[in-house]
Amino acid sequence: MSLPLLKVAVMGAGAVGCYFGGMLARAGHAVTLIARPQHAEAIARDGLRMETVNFDERVKLSAGSDPAAVAGADLVLFSVKSMDTEAAGAQIRPHLASGALVLTLQNGVDNAERLRAVLPGVQVAAAVVYVASEMAGPGHLRHKGRGDLVIEPAAASAAVAQALIAAGVPTELSDNVRGALWAKLVLNCAFNAVSAITQLPYGKAVQGPGVPHLMADVVAECLSVAQAEGVVVPGDMGAACRKLIEAMPGQYASTAQDLARHKPTEIDYLNGLIVRRGQALGITTPANNVLWALVKLLEAKQA
Repeated sequence: MSLPLLKVAVMGAGAVGCYFGGMLARAGHAVTLIARPQHAEAIARDGLRMETVNFDERVKLSAGSDPAAVAGADLVLFSVKSMDTEAAGAQIRPHLASGALVLTLQNGVDNAERLRAVLPGVQVAAAVVYVASEMAGPGHLRHKGRGDLVIEPAAASAAVAQALIAAGVPTELSDNVRGALWAKLVLNCAFNAVSAITQLPYGKAVQGPGVPHLMADVVAECLSVAQAEGVVVPGDMGAACRKLIEAMPGQYASTAQDLARHKPTEIDYLNGLIVRRGQALGITTPANNVLWALVKLLEAKQA
């Protein structure tokens, strides 16, 4: 049985949004990317070049920079940076169709909650994203590995999950998305700042003297905060760290990519969040604090 085609808008179509939006477009869904002008213009003119581990082709879809393009969408993939969540939510709020599902494809653990606060009455569901990708140039997506999602159950999530799976995106519905978001946060806290400070990919950064011990301390602090928050983090995070290195040794963290391009990072929503939550709970987080402080210094140096 064929699945109904969806009208999809991607709010904040960077590397993550372009990958998942592009996969849906390849499967025949009507996709509009809302991106920075340099990317939107190139995609509108030439299509989105998807250079992936399985194919390299140009995908035709709509692209622009106006948030009003979410109008009429059944599904909005919300993939802006964490610091832009409230502002971007306010931009799309007047244009959302009744019954639209807004799916957050973001780093951090609290974006869906923050988005619900500015989109009252709108169906918002959190997703955990596992994909290694980057924008290699205007309208040019380079995908280096994975590309799967874990989605919070919602009224429309099952149909969306089926559409994503049919489009070649492995997708799982989970009743513990909060725990899965925290598991992803732990990985980000362990790897992102180290990759950003050194400007090295995961596989090389972890070879530095003392770095594995530093990462182990970061993971332990994150898990202590999670436990105090009542979060059940699934799996063995030490094993997850080793698996990430094996799966993506050449990947630069998103924080490293942001610093390299002199852009603000999401460090306040990664290691910085652990520091803030730890302080509120009376839990010391020295390893996370050092990494957060160093990335903030590098951001200030570039400002």
